[in-house]
Amino acid sequence: MKKIIMITPLIALITICSFVLIYILSERNPQKPPSSLINKNIPSFNIYNLYDENKTIKNSDLKNKYTLINFFASWCAPCKVEHHLFFKIKEDNPDLFILGINYKDNEIDAKDYLINEGNPYSFVGIDANGKIGLDFGVFGLPETFLINNKGEIIFKHIGPITEQIIYEQINPLL
Repeated sequence: MKKIIMITPLIALITICSFVLIYILSERNPQKPPSSLINKNIPSFNIYNLYDENKTIKNSDLKNKYTLINFFASWCAPCKVEHHLFFKIKEDNPDLFILGINYKDNEIDAKDYLINEGNPYSFVGIDANGKIGLDFGVFGLPETFLINNKGEIIFKHIGPITEQIIYEQINPLL
């Protein structure tokens, strides 16, 4: 009887801890991690165009328009999975500026990739050393950000975009 009395609180504690752990883990979504950048201004950058190094775009150029920023690379298999969906986003939202940032990639490979797969981007910038990606907190490809017309990040997604994400998470924010 004494053993049962001693074991009962231990079993109750283990049960409570298990429920707490299950709750915490069920609330986590690895493709939508918390980001300290949400509702903050986008990091400062000035990026060269993949096709013409005399053309650049900087963060201040993105104010007063909604912008979708997609970090991608020619060597990234998940990037290839989502690539065709950016054409759909562009078709459904013709006023949306789509900035593709080619991340830590060979320029020739990036150009070949966009020639073969098509270029859905309004502007393709080069982040050869990963500095811009680092400032955005990119740690895996692809990563996509939606910027509002005030220059604030309002959405971040890690991994390939799907039609469901477009219709349920991105489009309602536009």
